[in-house]
Amino acid sequence: MSLPQRTTVVFDIGGVLVDWDPRHLYRKLFPGDPEAMERFLAEICTSEWNAGQDAGRGWAEATALLKAEHPAEAERIDAYHLRWEETLGGPIEGAVDILRELKEAGRPLYGLTNWSHETFPIGRARFDFLSWFDGIVVSGEERLVKPDPRIYRVLMQRYALRPEELVYVDDNARNVEAAVALGLYGIHFTAPKVLRAELVALGLIGGA
Repeated sequence: MSLPQRTTVVFDIGGVLVDWDPRHLYRKLFPGDPEAMERFLAEICTSEWNAGQDAGRGWAEATALLKAEHPAEAERIDAYHLRWEETLGGPIEGAVDILRELKEAGRPLYGLTNWSHETFPIGRARFDFLSWFDGIVVSGEERLVKPDPRIYRVLMQRYALRPEELVYVDDNARNVEAAVALGLYGIHFTAPKVLRAELVALGLIGGA
């Protein structure tokens, strides 16, 4: 029995194509004090708190909750939203080069991202390559976040995609595992050269 032909690539965006890290902003707000910055991000503007916005919570509500608990840090809490664009470090060039190769080869491309619906338009405006996708599902718009299997099903149902045709790329291993459990071919993104080798092996792009 022959293996199914994988023809379509689904990309996570942050951490694969875009260098997103709140430290890009907070290094400016904690100059010369990386320990205080890490403490702030571990105890106040945590990744769990940010995940609430990825799941559809509005930024006004999210920042109000934290400011009520930490009034002395109100300005730095507000900065996470008001200066959110400064958390973007830029494109991950090698991965974007691969995306371009796939596009030029005529491969269908889709995005599946955990991202706030309020800030995703900033990313769209900044990164032209996000227009290369045939469709993007944004967690904040769906009020579902990876690795919840329902958001993968939203992608497949909305764009009439079959799991046996799909290759899924994500820097979060749990998200990759969830995709594999649904029948997608999963690639845990660690570096562009590793991703390239996997896609060459699958016949999706040519070898160098």
